[in-house]
Amino acid sequence: MNASIDSEHDDQAENEDFAAMLESYSAERNDDLRVGDQVEGRIIAIGADTVFVDTGTKIDGTVDKAELLDENGELLFKEGDTVSLYVVAMDESEVRLSKAITGIGGLNMLHEALANEIPVEGKVAEPCKGGFIIEVLHRRAFCPVSQIDLPPTQEAAEYVGQTFHFMVNRVEKGGRNIVLSRRRLLEKEQEKTRNAFLATVSVGSVCEGTVVRVAPFGAFVQLAPGADGLVHVSEMSWSRVENPEDVVAVGQQVMVKILSIEPDKKPGQKRISLSMKQVGGDPWRTVTEKFKVNDTVEGKVTRCAKFGAFVEIAPGIEGLVHISEMSYLRRVTDPTEVASPGDTVAVRIKGIDSEKRRMSLSIREAQGDPWADIEASFPVGQRVEGTLEKKERFGWFIQLAPGITGLMPKSRMMTAPDAGRMEGLRPGDKLAVVVEEIHPQERKITLAPDSGDEGTGNWQTYSADTPKPMGTLGEKLRRAIRNQEGE
Repeated sequence: MNASIDSEHDDQAENEDFAAMLESYSAERNDDLRVGDQVEGRIIAIGADTVFVDTGTKIDGTVDKAELLDENGELLFKEGDTVSLYVVAMDESEVRLSKAITGIGGLNMLHEALANEIPVEGKVAEPCKGGFIIEVLHRRAFCPVSQIDLPPTQEAAEYVGQTFHFMVNRVEKGGRNIVLSRRRLLEKEQEKTRNAFLATVSVGSVCEGTVVRVAPFGAFVQLAPGADGLVHVSEMSWSRVENPEDVVAVGQQVMVKILSIEPDKKPGQKRISLSMKQVGGDPWRTVTEKFKVNDTVEGKVTRCAKFGAFVEIAPGIEGLVHISEMSYLRRVTDPTEVASPGDTVAVRIKGIDSEKRRMSLSIREAQGDPWADIEASFPVGQRVEGTLEKKERFGWFIQLAPGITGLMPKSRMMTAPDAGRMEGLRPGDKLAVVVEEIHPQERKITLAPDSGDEGTGNWQTYSADTPKPMGTLGEKLRRAIRNQEGE
């Protein structure tokens, strides 16, 4: 008796479990299927002429096997594969699937395709004014040129003879006015692909994309069909970018980081902001690991200003050479006198501030300070050939070597033999001088005229081509006296 009761309880529990399983299975099935819906289903069986597909409902779908054959008559799929098809007809016992409505059909099929948004298959017969003539269901239809593809085409001939799927936009005048759109279908497919892609990424994701368009303000990159993003020119490189075409080209594969995903003005669209430079990280975060103060490196001049020149020593790492740090050899009033944008120059790093993203550089220190060993190069008492640079009322500035200029005071010049004749020297003329004093810390050298006692290396030797002046009043008097005595 107890065994019988236990058996009844077991049967009841088993029935309840089966009912729960059936209810759960039914809940997972999508019975809300309508004509025109696109179905992605798994092939569950392949017959002689029919392929059976799991539609996600209680009723399996069927599609003519011929629709799934390639040009050679070979079946493109096998059991277990997933196919994307449209519901073209259905009742309580059958769901008919198809890639699109094809073959011979009447107006009722076109109206059904229009009402249920079912694609129809058509062949591009020829171009015409404003679009193309399409052969569909043994009828002639019109597709506007703007609706034949996603980007408007410029080459109509490339579509002629090809067979595509179209959406029906209009059926009027008993089938004499049929308007089709391929673009609508492509946009629907893109939307589906775009949504699937956006479901897998978020802000901060790094993706690979293809450059599809370059503009003065940046580049558009396709991440997936229908999912394009903009890399603004400021996000293309850590280096300064003047022209995006110098960085990328259409068709180029690039890695990008998603900065933001926001709703666009167009319904269903997203505005995606991208960055190329942030994929590799900010170079200023590791600048002190790569560069040290007093390092001498090469860099490229990126731009010049009144106060100096900016030099990039690594991608995104730019420093300033102040105008006072451009040359030891001469006074610089315009940075372009030393370097111009595009030039490669050697610089010494004087300071690094990674937090403020600043670096101070020096061109002159990279070239070397000519005053560093001045006492060895021009010891006191040495006779030197110099070049007259400039005359002032208190003395003359004379260049001894590039970057080394000394002063011969007026008081020293008056002690020179034939001092009057020295007045005839002009800037650029050579003359012999003697190093009298050196003050390295002050970067000053005091010079005196060469007396000419030893050798011929005096001022007269270096000014042989200089026209002789009339001289001072005393010299004129002496010459007059000599002339009278000669008489």
